[in-house]
Amino acid sequence: MKRYPRDLRGYGPTPPDPKWPGGARLALQFVINYEEGGENCLLHGDEASEAFLSEIVGAAAWQGQRHWNMETIYDYGARAGFWRLHRMFTERAMPVTVYGVATALARGPEQVAAMQAAGWEIASHGLKWIEYKDYSEADERAHMEEAKRLHVAVTGAAPRGWYTGRCSMQTVRLAAEDGGFEYVADSYADELPFWMRVGDRHQLVVPYTLDANDMRFATPQGFNSGDQFFAYLKDSFDLLLEEGRAGAPKMMSVGLHCRLVGRPGRAQALKRFLDYVAGHEDVWVARRIDIARHWAATHPPQALDRPSEMDCEAFVARFGGVFEHSPWIAEEAHGLELGPAHDCALGVHNALARIFRMAPPEKRLDVLKAHPDLAGKLAEARRLTPESTAEQASAGLDALTDAERARFQDLNARYTGRFGFPFIIAVRDHDKASILAAFERRLENDAETEFAEACAQVERIALHRLREMLPE
Repeated sequence: MKRYPRDLRGYGPTPPDPKWPGGARLALQFVINYEEGGENCLLHGDEASEAFLSEIVGAAAWQGQRHWNMETIYDYGARAGFWRLHRMFTERAMPVTVYGVATALARGPEQVAAMQAAGWEIASHGLKWIEYKDYSEADERAHMEEAKRLHVAVTGAAPRGWYTGRCSMQTVRLAAEDGGFEYVADSYADELPFWMRVGDRHQLVVPYTLDANDMRFATPQGFNSGDQFFAYLKDSFDLLLEEGRAGAPKMMSVGLHCRLVGRPGRAQALKRFLDYVAGHEDVWVARRIDIARHWAATHPPQALDRPSEMDCEAFVARFGGVFEHSPWIAEEAHGLELGPAHDCALGVHNALARIFRMAPPEKRLDVLKAHPDLAGKLAEARRLTPESTAEQASAGLDALTDAERARFQDLNARYTGRFGFPFIIAVRDHDKASILAAFERRLENDAETEFAEACAQVERIALHRLREMLPE
C-alpha cells in the first residue's frame, strides 16, 4: 500500500470545543526554555561550540575549540536573565512551564529551587541542548533515559512532559513508546492539543510554537526590537481571543529563553504583554501539564475508523457500494497514496472520485447504467440497494400518487431513450417538485452536457453516502 504518514487534516474545518475551565475563550501558556549549561560545549563532552540561538546570529560552531563569547552569552541567561523572568512571572502570579535540559538543571540548583518554589512545571527538554537529527534510535533512546534519570535526581520528580526541540524523525515515537509522558510537545502542527496514535498507544501532543517565540530575536528576518515582539504577541493573542469569543477557542503558546528575552530591552516588551494579558478575564493562563490533563479528561482518545489503514478487502467491503454496484472503484482507490487526510468522508470521497473521473467514458457509463430509475420498477419490486431505497424515500419517492408515478415513468422513458442511461440525481438535495423540475430541464441538454451532469450527480450521491458512514 502507498501510504502518506503526515496528517495534513487535523481537526479540519470544525475543531472541537476545548471547554477550557471557567468558560475561558483562550488558553495561554508561557514556556521558559532553561538550556544554559546544557548547550554544545567542549566542557560538556561535545566536539564543537554552540552556534544556535544567541546574540551572534549566523554563528559557526568552532570544532575542537571553546567559544568564550558564546559561553558567556549563555551564562547571562542563567545568571541574570532567568531571575528577571522569575521576578516578572511570580510578581504577577502567572504560571509557567519550564522546558528544562537535564544537564542544565543539574548545573543550576538555585534556579531549580526557584522554579519549584513558584509552582512551575518542569518538563524535560532532553539530556543536552544539542541536535539529535543524526542520532541513531538506540543512542537517542539512551539519552532520553538518562535525561529522565537525571531529571528525577535533580528535581525529585519525573517529568510529565517532553520536548526535545532539536529533534529527529523518531523523537516523538520514542517519547510515546516510553509511556511515561502525559504529553509530548515536539510539534507545531495545531492550535489545540491532539492525540497521536503510535503503535497501540495514544499519545497526547500539546503543540508548541516557533513564531510567538523570542528565538526570532536570534534569527534572520526575526524581531529586531521589543516593540516588534510585543506587537506580534498582542496580535496573536487578540485574534485567537476574538475567534474564541466567536465560538472557536484555541490555545496560544509563548516561547521564551533566559538569554534572549531576559535582556532588558526585550524583557520590557514581555512585561507589557503580561500586563496586557492580565486585563482580560476570559483567558486561562495555565501550565502545559494543566492543559494536557484538562484535554485528556475532556477529550479522551477515540477509537475511529481509519480507512487509510484498512487492507484492500476491508476497504472494498466497506466502500465498494458507495458508487452503485461498482466495487472496482473502491478497489482501485485503495491503491492510491492514502493517509490521515483520507480518514473522513471527504477524504474517502476524493479518493473514490479520482478513480471514477479518470476512468474511460465507457466505464463511467457502466456506473451510470448501474443506477436504478427513480420511482421505477425496481423500487416497486423492492429490489433497490438499501442505500437507494433510503435515498428515494428521503424525497418521498416511495409514496407517490398514481398520477405522480405515471409522470415519473414517462420522464424515465423519455430520458433513457434520449441519453441511454437512467436519470440520476442526488435526491437528498431535493424534494419531489425540484426533482421533476430538474428532469424537465435536463431533458433539454445535449448528450455531452448531460453525461457530465449525471457523473457529477453520481459523485454527489457518493458523498452523501459516505457522510452517513464516516465523520466529517
